[in-house]
Amino acid sequence: MDLIIPFEGKDEAPLYEQIYRYIKSEIKNGNMKAGLRLPSTRRLAENLKVSRSTTQLSYDQLVSEGYIEAVPCKGYFVAEIDQLIEIGGKTFFPEAIKQEKDFREKSSWKVDFSPRGVDLSSFPFQVWRKLSRNVLGEGNKEIFAAGDAQGERELRRAIKDYLHSARGVVCTSEQIIVGAGSEYLLMLLCQVLKRGLKIAMENPTYKQAYRVLESLGMEMEPVEMDAFGMEPLALENSGAQIAYIMPSHQYPTGIVMPVKRRQELLQWAGRKAERYLIEDDYDSEFRYKGKPVPALQGMDAEEKVIYLGTFSKSIAPAIRVSYMVLPPALLKKYREKAGFYACTVPRTDQNILYYFLEEGHYERHLNRMRAIYRTKHDLLLGELKKLEKNFHVRGENAGLHILLTSKNQAEEKLYIKRAEEKGVRVYGMSSYLIEGKTSGEEYSNTVILGYANLTEDQIKTGVRLLEEAWQDM
Repeated sequence: MDLIIPFEGKDEAPLYEQIYRYIKSEIKNGNMKAGLRLPSTRRLAENLKVSRSTTQLSYDQLVSEGYIEAVPCKGYFVAEIDQLIEIGGKTFFPEAIKQEKDFREKSSWKVDFSPRGVDLSSFPFQVWRKLSRNVLGEGNKEIFAAGDAQGERELRRAIKDYLHSARGVVCTSEQIIVGAGSEYLLMLLCQVLKRGLKIAMENPTYKQAYRVLESLGMEMEPVEMDAFGMEPLALENSGAQIAYIMPSHQYPTGIVMPVKRRQELLQWAGRKAERYLIEDDYDSEFRYKGKPVPALQGMDAEEKVIYLGTFSKSIAPAIRVSYMVLPPALLKKYREKAGFYACTVPRTDQNILYYFLEEGHYERHLNRMRAIYRTKHDLLLGELKKLEKNFHVRGENAGLHILLTSKNQAEEKLYIKRAEEKGVRVYGMSSYLIEGKTSGEEYSNTVILGYANLTEDQIKTGVRLLEEAWQDM
């Protein structure tokens, strides 16, 4: 169905709130019956001539209050509201209250296989503390003055040297822009690119990047993948000018893109002047089989790759230092259109990180973490042999998570529910799908197990509990 929502010109409330109020009113008044399928957030946004982030906010609020339900791979539906309860003007469902209570009670999971965790127990606190004292030492007053908008020159030089030796990236330090997280760098990039460009993303994908780009006015187009990554023909047919890819370790599928597919995507980008590839190289440091695959950017002879990297996975999330390597043509546009933005990473933090890189601490830390993660990775794979009768194991050659796909096609939500009953948290692959753009059938029976922030005992305990939870499925 389509919705025509009469926006009030005198209403000062944000558009997402007006949409939310209108749909809520229609449901409460009985004009929208339980089970009615609502238009997707994209379709509603197109009909109302608003951004998709606006309609998504409206739907999120309606879902949180229980007026509508989000059914994975199917869409949004009006919920049954016969048991609606209102307290102080807010709407609740008895089941929603129970679920919130249950969640609070389960806030401390026995084992949480989060795919986003890192091992902080091995963080080099003493080294970081020593470098901090040196940087903030007496007489170093200039560090509190305004710095370079692209980031400290010495830090950019150190990043350039590291990228060239470890990832095969070919660039100058002038092409590097430092920022507090990839979200900020994507914001800068959108200032450089034309507003409204169509950007293709792998599906399933890293949804945070998808949401950020869409909220910045870009037209997002999810593109299906095969066993080698984003399909070139599907990309060509999408009409996109930009393709956002994760060739070294696709998140969340774990696909490592082979050289032939990389060449095909570079050829796609080279066919038209306005085309570019965004290479997100978020955790390329961790590979457990074969030699590290060089970055796509190093294969780029036509300067068509925008390279994104971060220290969040390799050092710690709180470091909040990411970097972007722009091709020369886009670097010129950046300086014209966005060069006035100040760097969002404090100069003190940049200098600490510079010495961490320059004095060899980062290399030693990476070597230590590779060994630690490999031990956990191998232990998890060994423990999962207990489940190999019912599951295929995938994505085990790189990164910090693996995938379990059910051989008997049981839905992931059943595995998640059974695991939760044992106090174990696992994650469904379908939650990474872009709504309305795929049937999701091939992903609906896959769960994700991250292991980076777990101890060896927790890994053993977690798998044992999963074996008990899933033994009769």
